[in-house]
Amino acid sequence: MEKIQNHIKFSRKDSTKFFRLLNKRVNDYFKENNLKKTGNWKLHLKAVVMFSLFLTPYFLILTLDISQWWMLLLTMVMGAGMAGVGMNIMHDGNHGSYSSKKWINKFMGGTIYVLAGNVYNWQVQHNVLHHTYTNIHGHDEDLDAGRIIRFSEHAKWYSFHRFQHYYSVFLYGLLTFNWALTTDFKQTHNYLKRKLSYGKMPNPVTQWSIIAITKLIYLAIWIIIPMLILSIAWWKILIGFFVMHYTAGLILSIVFQLAHVVKETEMPLPDETGSMKNTWAIHQLFTTVNFATKNRIVNWFTGGLNHQVEHHIFPNISHIHYSKIASIVKETAFECNLPYHEYKTTRAAIIAHFQHLKEMGAKPAIS
Repeated sequence: MEKIQNHIKFSRKDSTKFFRLLNKRVNDYFKENNLKKTGNWKLHLKAVVMFSLFLTPYFLILTLDISQWWMLLLTMVMGAGMAGVGMNIMHDGNHGSYSSKKWINKFMGGTIYVLAGNVYNWQVQHNVLHHTYTNIHGHDEDLDAGRIIRFSEHAKWYSFHRFQHYYSVFLYGLLTFNWALTTDFKQTHNYLKRKLSYGKMPNPVTQWSIIAITKLIYLAIWIIIPMLILSIAWWKILIGFFVMHYTAGLILSIVFQLAHVVKETEMPLPDETGSMKNTWAIHQLFTTVNFATKNRIVNWFTGGLNHQVEHHIFPNISHIHYSKIASIVKETAFECNLPYHEYKTTRAAIIAHFQHLKEMGAKPAIS
């Protein structure tokens, strides 16, 4: 793990004993109900459904004599399935919460390769940088969209940001498409150079070999094989590939943004000594928000990512338990006079996100 994170240190002082009390209550819940914190048959069934949603359209396109408009529609279904696999299966696997067996977690985490990503890069960006330094500008890379989008008041303002609440949604769809083409190469270069890792530091030659091999296999499956089998123009296959990724990227990006980039969440900076005001667990309450937690469809499809408060405090617990432990987290937060941010609906969260983008896009007042 990189030593140069500006030596950020979270406070150890918690007069309310929030996390100690919460952790005990959550552990008691699992003990009393004789439950494992990892996934169960519900998650295994969901894995079958999500992979079917993702892969069945691919085989239908390759084997059935259907119109090109139907093919285009099926690429959108594939994109939705791709997002579903990412949020429900890959995510739990790479957090080690899909199963109590390490090899199953490794296998399910590895499904990111069929989503055009890379395990090492994702675990560093998500598990290390995002979950440790949530909403801290310059450390949480989820806040870094280059110059094009300004998520935080700490980021430099450009005049074109005045329109970001209009154009940002069009860029969100490029998330996984960028994974496939450029992001993984840039991240591997940067993370290896900075000696960042989640667990054991990988051998650079091995990591670059994995990147090269998996990208070639990915392109063969999703572009070359369809070009060899289907009797349609090559550029139409590329359009289908793009539509699949754009659908997945749009879903994933919006779900991610609703959890952290809204008005209610804070984006605190460390003081001159690198110290944060709150403990790590309390920091999560101030920087994270839930949405549509009573909506069964949203709960099921997003893999519990609408329960971000629970996920950020207990990333080692499978998302299938979040709706049950949410009341424990909420009650404990209120008991300790701490915030518990949530939007009742997805619509309200989306409106709040784009209102935040509009505010961040306005020219900052001169202090």
